[in-house]
Amino acid sequence: MTLSTSQPTWSLNDPQPELLFAELSHLGLMSVTGEQGRSFIHGQVTTDISSLENDQWRWGAHCDPKGKMLATFRTFAKDDTLFLMMPKDTLALDLPQLQKYAVFSKADLADVTDSWLLLGVAGEQAKAWLTTQFGELNAELTLIDNGVIIHDNGRYILAIDQAHADALVAKIEQPIFDASAWQVLEILAGYPNIAAAHQGQFVPQMCNVQAVNGISFNKGCYMGQETIARMKYRGGNKRALYIVTGQVSLPLTSESQLEIALEDDAGFRRAGTIIESTQRDGQVLLTAVLANDTELDAKLRIAGDEASILSLIALPYSLEEQD
Repeated sequence: MTLSTSQPTWSLNDPQPELLFAELSHLGLMSVTGEQGRSFIHGQVTTDISSLENDQWRWGAHCDPKGKMLATFRTFAKDDTLFLMMPKDTLALDLPQLQKYAVFSKADLADVTDSWLLLGVAGEQAKAWLTTQFGELNAELTLIDNGVIIHDNGRYILAIDQAHADALVAKIEQPIFDASAWQVLEILAGYPNIAAAHQGQFVPQMCNVQAVNGISFNKGCYMGQETIARMKYRGGNKRALYIVTGQVSLPLTSESQLEIALEDDAGFRRAGTIIESTQRDGQVLLTAVLANDTELDAKLRIAGDEASILSLIALPYSLEEQD
């Protein structure tokens, strides 16, 4: 089913509702089945799939042989199926890349997005509402009869099969926001949601995938491992994902570029790449890949929008490398 949203989102300046529902129409689901399905994916991605328990989920990245990301995703399993959740446009390009290699394994990969309803649930009352509907929740992942619930730092993603979607939606008394409301929360969490337009541009550490436990440095070989390991053990990474907020006078587009102010008011220079963004009433919130020595008090703007004023928000996690 496709939900009709009561309102697009709340203003970026408004407090988060105590109970927020958002249709995650921007995300898709890839299924991995077959006798060698998990072992195949394990050999392709940064995540340790072999150790993933039924009550766990993980971030991860799928890279090309040079270590540049083709996709970032959340992964979890239900019954005999492994799922990868990622932006729809990324899935459309990443699935054929994985399928090229899957033909040599007993693994079947498919886009099953249309078979599932994805809902984001957040706010102070989110856990209580979900517990009322589905019973006690696990710390990371709760399997329910017709789907799963991902627990993510007080926010939840509910994936339920379409056959039971109408019954669930009928129990929701609040407005169901569109995907941009959820993107606000994802951006504030500093999450690396790589769109199709950014495929092949960044090594995972450039988008903080290691900081959200999306890279295993102890697993066996996988695509792009040599580059990713070199970044950790020999250094060399000069970029990171940052959270940016502020005001603009023009709409952001896929071509929008960030600029950073030079010292002594000597103008601006190009600063980095916008990864994910939301915009409403002249306010913007976005993630961007910048030089990893960018100071929090840096002044930024959108190229071509001289009236724009942007600043950085501290990340909710550390970028310090762990041994």
